[in-house]
Amino acid sequence: MPFQKHVLRATGEVALKTTFLVQIGFGTLANVTLFFYSVSPVLCGYKQRPIHMVLTHMALANLLVLLSSGIPHIMAAFLLTNPLSSLGCKAVYYTHSVACSSNLCCTCVLSTYQFFTLIPGRVEWMMLRKTPKVTGPSSCVCWVFAALTNIYTPVNVTAAQNTGNYTDMQGRWFCSSSSPRAGGVILWSCPDAVFIGLMVWASGSMVGLLRRHHQRVQHIHTPRGPHSCPPETRAADTILMLVVTFVIFYMMNFIFIVYITLFLDLQLWLIQTCNILALCFPTVSPFLLILRDPRTPRFCS
Repeated sequence: MPFQKHVLRATGEVALKTTFLVQIGFGTLANVTLFFYSVSPVLCGYKQRPIHMVLTHMALANLLVLLSSGIPHIMAAFLLTNPLSSLGCKAVYYTHSVACSSNLCCTCVLSTYQFFTLIPGRVEWMMLRKTPKVTGPSSCVCWVFAALTNIYTPVNVTAAQNTGNYTDMQGRWFCSSSSPRAGGVILWSCPDAVFIGLMVWASGSMVGLLRRHHQRVQHIHTPRGPHSCPPETRAADTILMLVVTFVIFYMMNFIFIVYITLFLDLQLWLIQTCNILALCFPTVSPFLLILRDPRTPRFCS
């Protein structure tokens, strides 16, 4: 029995390390590609589309999430000499928290902007459609808001504690933090709940608009090619998929965080599972955006 437990534990650790390295490697490559696709019009002297202003910020936020989460795991995988210091832990955790919050806010900006582009009629919303420059400042505001709301994060984070338990050598590579309180988790989740509510509202509204549009045009019998779908409709479908993916991974991660908070269960595998779920969206979203958007700009084209 002890031998079987040791084998299962070693297999689980290898699986977790492999999952992290795959997520960090593929996610970093995809987000770098998305970043350069989004800024390529500016580099070539053209005007950047509003939606790609938001995608630039999302790609940067995804990169920071992946790299900040990956530093301790890369150090553990390659068995470097020393773990992060207390100052290093504070910097890594603060960067990760700011990037996650900014990613959520930028995804909300992207979904609401796409909803406004689909709205017919109404003068006040038509004016919002004709002010595409608002997407850039809105994304910058997301970073400022995330930096301010997570300013308390470094206070609760310290370097890994040496408990003398050499049976779990992997734990010495990861930073430690004070046990989260239920009130703190609720306060931390309030801004996230607002952004997710806005995303769900915008996504549901887009679904209703697209459904009514299809009902109005279904009597038109025209030959349809494989790419005959209007660009706005295809972009709306992509953002709907993006929002659904974000909400699913966010809720799964939130369930684990609530469990750890309520039961004070700080086992390393639970914390690592939370980290894996937190990295799923930054890894998947750039592939979804690149492959689904037919108007993604090519370099200097």
